[in-house]
Amino acid sequence: MKNEKLTEKTTEELKKTEKSLKAITGILLGTLIVLFGLSLYITFTKGFTPLIIIPIALLPIGIVNFNTINNIKKEINSRTKS
Repeated sequence: MKNEKLTEKTTEELKKTEKSLKAITGILLGTLIVLFGLSLYITFTKGFTPLIIIPIALLPIGIVNFNTINNIKKEINSRTKS
C-alpha cells in the first residue's frame, strides 16, 4: 500500500480504504483472540508455552489500524461538512 497522505486521496478512495481496513482489522483481531485463547488453554493443560506472547506482540498492529480508521473517518467527515 502506498504511503499517501489522507488529504491527497479522493473521498471514494478513502471509503474504499476504510472498508478494507475494517475487514482486515476484524480478521486480525479475531485471529489474535483465538490464538490467545488457544495459548491459554495449552498453558493450563501442558504448561507454559511462549506462544502466548505472539498475540500480545501483534496487538499494536490492531491499535494502529483503529487509529488509521478513525483518521480516515475524520477526513471523510471534514469533507462532507465543507
